[in-house]
Amino acid sequence: MSGLVAGQATTLLPGLVRVVAPNASFMTGAGTNSYLLGGRAGAILVDPGPDDAGHRARLLEAAPGPIRYVLVTHHHADHAPGAAAVAALEDARVLARGRAGRFEPDDVLGEGDRVAVPGWGLAVLETPGHASDHLCFLAAPEPARAPPAGSAPTGGPTPPLLLSGDHVLGGTTVVVPPPDGDMGDYLTSLRRLLELEPPIGAILPGHGEVIGEPRRVLADYLSHRLEREQQVLAALRARRTARPEELVDDIYTTRPGPLHRAAELSVWAHLRKLAADGLAESPAPEDPAGEWVAR
Repeated sequence: MSGLVAGQATTLLPGLVRVVAPNASFMTGAGTNSYLLGGRAGAILVDPGPDDAGHRARLLEAAPGPIRYVLVTHHHADHAPGAAAVAALEDARVLARGRAGRFEPDDVLGEGDRVAVPGWGLAVLETPGHASDHLCFLAAPEPARAPPAGSAPTGGPTPPLLLSGDHVLGGTTVVVPPPDGDMGDYLTSLRRLLELEPPIGAILPGHGEVIGEPRRVLADYLSHRLEREQQVLAALRARRTARPEELVDDIYTTRPGPLHRAAELSVWAHLRKLAADGLAESPAPEDPAGEWVAR
């Protein structure tokens, strides 16, 4: 992610611009990627990021035309808070899956919905897992016919692009934080992206560089998660009873340092998935520090 610079506006394709927000951290990498699609007649902004005046100014400067729609992949603080201010300045509509946390869109998006401006069209995919309200967007240059629910749009000069939010990231794995995040849903959402026809041409992630081999990366993500699930189960069986923090120490060969809390959340999410599969149980599954036993 080191090649990305906060405030930098990069034209990825004609009418498609990425602007990196100034919120770099261990969890966000170089910062949140905001995407602008469209032309002089109007633009779509995907993931405005934090409510930061400097980032907002860069988005308005980089927009190929007036922003008509502000789309949000999910409600987390590094993706959604900037939406209201941009929308107010541009008289745009904020669109997302629905109300979550303190975030509330103007209109609700669901599976198979479509948002378009002259030059680009986006189809909505519901991809819960990282967050219960998580959406991905399949983007293709216009003109393109509206696709069936769950299918990639066709008819554009390039293969469809996936704006993946935090479902798939460039250069790192994804944290699935319970209780709003759900590992079972996350794995299901990964599988459906692998099965899309026609296949995705590239992934534009919420953090990190463009991913040019979508199927390989999606398969690697799925394989990694399934491998981690087996590691969690094996470590739990070896201890017989354990808390997520103890299993982190068993599973990770080097202590993950600043990311230790994220590792605990990941292990907790896997334990909840194992419980749903009947392979683990806890008297307090909603407690991130609770005890678990293998079944």
